[in-house]
Amino acid sequence: MRVALTIAQSVIAIILIVVVLLQPSKTNGLSGLVSGGTTESFYSKNKSRTSEAMLSKITIVCAVIFAVLCILQNIVK
Repeated sequence: MRVALTIAQSVIAIILIVVVLLQPSKTNGLSGLVSGGTTESFYSKNKSRTSEAMLSKITIVCAVIFAVLCILQNIVK
């Protein structure tokens, strides 16, 4: 049981790392300073249906599963 939890936690950890690295950065850098910030566009109005939103949801699910696996590993000891 303990080995299976360790393997599952390792797989979830790798998936979590990859998903976090795939997410785009939230900062505009100097372009936000020069242009005065973000503007309204079709993309900004429909963010809930984009790949960015999907990556965010996958990150949350993986983080919750990772936390549950950590707790289960401590209980199984």
